[in-house]
Amino acid sequence: MVDRARSTPRIAVVGGGIGGLAAAALLHRAGLPNVVYEQTSQLKEVGAGLVLAPNAVRLLRRLGVLDHLLGSAVPLDVGWEFRRWEDGRILSAEDLAGSCERLYGEATYTVHRADLLNAISSAVPAGSVELGRRLTAVAADGDTARLTFTDGSTVEADVVIGADGVHSTVRGAVTEPSPATYSGMCAFRAIVPADRAPAFARRRAQTLWIGPGHHLVHYPISGETAVNLVAFAPAGDVTTESWSATATVEEFLAEFAGWDPRLQDLIRQAGTPGRWALLDRRPLQRWSNGPITLLGDAAHPMFPFFAQGAAQSIEDAAVLARCLADDVTAPARALQRYESLRIERTTRLQEISHGRAHVNHLPDGPDQEARDAALAAADPLVANGWIYAYDPDRAETDAAV
Repeated sequence: MVDRARSTPRIAVVGGGIGGLAAAALLHRAGLPNVVYEQTSQLKEVGAGLVLAPNAVRLLRRLGVLDHLLGSAVPLDVGWEFRRWEDGRILSAEDLAGSCERLYGEATYTVHRADLLNAISSAVPAGSVELGRRLTAVAADGDTARLTFTDGSTVEADVVIGADGVHSTVRGAVTEPSPATYSGMCAFRAIVPADRAPAFARRRAQTLWIGPGHHLVHYPISGETAVNLVAFAPAGDVTTESWSATATVEEFLAEFAGWDPRLQDLIRQAGTPGRWALLDRRPLQRWSNGPITLLGDAAHPMFPFFAQGAAQSIEDAAVLARCLADDVTAPARALQRYESLRIERTTRLQEISHGRAHVNHLPDGPDQEARDAALAAADPLVANGWIYAYDPDRAETDAAV
C-alpha cells in the first residue's frame, strides 16, 4: 500500500495559458511534478501586448526565464504618459528609465503575450503538458478530485488548479460564481507594424490617450517591430466576450472621430482589430474547495486598466507553489493558505481597476480639469509601490509572523 499522506501529491493544472504554465513551471521548480491539461491543440496566446511591471519581472527572473524573454521585450523609458484626446497634449508622464530598478530592482517591459507564454513554457518539462484535453467537469471526493474530459476519459488528482480563464469550468466546483453583468464598455485590440506607425507611437513609452467615454493605449512590442493598440469605448450592442471576435478599422475609427488626427492615422494602419465586450464580475468570496482551487482570471478577472492581469496570475502561481511545497502532506490546508495570502490583494486590484474606467472617461468639464491637475501632480511609480514592490516569498513570511 502507498501511504498517500507521505507521497508527492498528484497535481493537475487545468489551462495552458500564462497562469497555468507559470503554475506548472513554479511547481516543478519547487520539486512538485504536475500535469497541465490544455483544451487547444497547441500552446498559444491570443490577444497582443501587455505590460510587465517589476512585480512580474521579479518572478520571471527567479524562474530563470527572463533572459529568454529579453530578446523581444521592450524596456520602457516612459510610462503613464497621459495625453488629452483632442490635441495630444501631454498631461503627465513618468520617467521609468532607471527609476524602476532603483525603487523596485527591476525594469518595466512591454511584450507580446505569445513571447511571454513561450518564455514561461521553456521552464515546463517536456511531456508534462497534454493538449486537446477539454475539461467538462471536476468534482471533489474527499481528499481527491476527479476530472472528466470531452473524450470520456477521467483523471484523479490530489490537487486541481483551475487556471482555465474567465469562463472557468473549474470555478463551478469551488463556489457559486457571481453572475457577470454588462459593463457597457468594449475593448478594441490591434497591432501596427512599426514601419507603418508614426514616430510618436514607436517610442519606448506606454501612452494613454484619455477623453469623453473612451481611452486608447499604445506601446511598442516584439523587439520594437510592432506597436500594440488597445482601446476602450461604449459597447453599444456588442455583447460577445471573446478575444476571437473582430471589428473593422472603420468601426474602430468611428469611435475616435474628432480625436487628434495623429491618433486616427495610427488606427488606420491597424490590421483587423479584435473587439469584445467587457463584462463586470464581482470578486469571489472564496477560491478553494478541498483539493480544488483557482488561479488567475478564473479566480479574479479584472478590468485591464492597471495592466496587472498576467502579473497577478504569475504571483498566484508563485504563492501557490510555495504553499504546496511547505505543506505537501496536507494539500487542502495548503490551498486554504494560498487563498488567504492572495485574495485581499487581488480583490483590491479588481476594485481599483474597476474604478479607473470612470476616471479615464470623464467628459470635458470641471471634473476632467481636476483629474488632469491631479495627474500632473502625481507620481504613479511611487504611489503604486504596493503593487510593484510585492514579493510572494516575503509576503508569505510576513503573514506567518
